[in-house]
Amino acid sequence: QVQLVESGGGLVQAGGSLRLSCVASGTIFSFDPMGWYRQAPGKQRELVAVVSSGGITSYADSVKGRFTISRDNPKKTVDLQMDSLNVEDTAVYYCYVGRSGVTYWGRGTQVTVSS
Repeated sequence: QVQLVESGGGLVQAGGSLRLSCVASGTIFSFDPMGWYRQAPGKQRELVAVVSSGGITSYADSVKGRFTISRDNPKKTVDLQMDSLNVEDTAVYYCYVGRSGVTYWGRGTQVTVSS
């Protein structure tokens, strides 16, 4: 069983930065995709960024150039550095990992960007 715990959300003004962190417990491997989704009120959950096998990173077009995902395999953590935040980034951010065909989710952390 894999459990994920996020931290680092909060309230920030537009243009500001936040760093989200997620730590996993249980067995995961470096080739398991690990990353972040977000869900804004009234919208579907969307992929923000992921680190997949071989350390390949992928980002949603809306966050490219502003967000940076990083992963520490020995520590089983994945971080999301978010810069130049805007009000459209307001959402609950969820950490996830894919392991043997199962997707595990954290409980989410709220990010609110004020104008």
